[in-house]
Amino acid sequence: MSNDSSASETTPLRRPEESYHQLPEDSLSASVTTDLLTSSRNGLSVSVASQHNNSATPTTQLPSDYFQSARSNTVAVANHNNNHIEVRLSQNNRPQHNSGRNRLNPTQANGSSETPVYLIKMDTTNKRILCRVGLDVLILICVLFPILCFFLWGESYKRGFFCDDESLMHPYKDSTINNFWLYMIGLVLPVIVILIVEIIQARHHERVTNGNSTGKRYVFMDYEIPDWLLQAYKKIGVFGFGAAACQLTVDIAKYSVGRLRPHFLEVCNPIMPGNTTCLDSVNMGRYIEDFQCRGGVGVTKRMLKEISLSFPSGHSSFTFYGMVYLAIYLQCRMTWSGSKLLRHLLQFGFVMLAWYTALSRVSDYKHHWSDVLGGSLIGALAATIVAKFISDLFPAKSAKSYILPTCTRDVTPQTTITTTNGN
Repeated sequence: MSNDSSASETTPLRRPEESYHQLPEDSLSASVTTDLLTSSRNGLSVSVASQHNNSATPTTQLPSDYFQSARSNTVAVANHNNNHIEVRLSQNNRPQHNSGRNRLNPTQANGSSETPVYLIKMDTTNKRILCRVGLDVLILICVLFPILCFFLWGESYKRGFFCDDESLMHPYKDSTINNFWLYMIGLVLPVIVILIVEIIQARHHERVTNGNSTGKRYVFMDYEIPDWLLQAYKKIGVFGFGAAACQLTVDIAKYSVGRLRPHFLEVCNPIMPGNTTCLDSVNMGRYIEDFQCRGGVGVTKRMLKEISLSFPSGHSSFTFYGMVYLAIYLQCRMTWSGSKLLRHLLQFGFVMLAWYTALSRVSDYKHHWSDVLGGSLIGALAATIVAKFISDLFPAKSAKSYILPTCTRDVTPQTTITTTNGN
């Protein structure tokens, strides 16, 4: 068509009724648009005859009163290889449907008598969604893969010890907060809270705007992605990336420092050259670096590997990251005015949950107090950085130029008196 080149590409991933390129203010109603797209998905070309637009392409005729009910004179929808959907609107008797977001097509501005053509990207939209989601997953895998490598093949720095070091003589105890509850607190709970808040926010926004949202809409495989799912994907994706980055930071520190846990002597049961142990007087007061762990009853290889991964505390960093991020998230997204203290009560409860988890690592003799402090600071700092600089929780500030005075003349207004010669 002659006007195909003049129609610029629309913003991708919008829902069908908003995917027209710069539809005029009197654009089609949503019901007509939906029916047109439904017909086009079945491989049909829909048109209504008009004196201004005579197409030779075989089309399927719809009743003329169908479009008259929508105050539309001429609409033609063509499906070319299921890649584009072309919509033609005549210049005369166009529908008077107002929309503040839509603007005139450039072909109308120059006074052309030809019918403007609007393109809707369909298959390319699906591909772009898959590419963007795939790129997000790939980035997340790039952060998670080193963590997996540390877990499977990592070897920590081998640190020595003193046999009379009382900080290493504590008994072995099972964890109060085991791995299952760790993931429930630090991962599952934030995800559930984010989903609930986003669903409530989306429903409230629909009631306020009567369903006429001015934001972008995304369509994937003929399915319009709801607002709450889109927002939840963004928030949870950023949260997951930050959690992986925080865990990788902790693992790098663990394997680099190699600090021994408080129950090291009981779990390792070290033996030195000459088959001597810490019970022998020859090893008292001596810094021992050459030793082998014999283990004991119920001691696994995993336990022997983790006895030198005390600093920083992984439980503390993981829970503090999740709970601090969740507290910041609620501060920005929970806007319910029914109770002023409910939001702060939830924030306090989440932070105290992380605090209890951190303290349990000391009472269970899994970490030294400094390990817990370091892990808690790493988690809280990571949550703050992610929420502030990576997520979209905080609205971007408008760019303003501030000019600071550099001298007294810049502060005091200067008055310039110009005299002119009367001659």
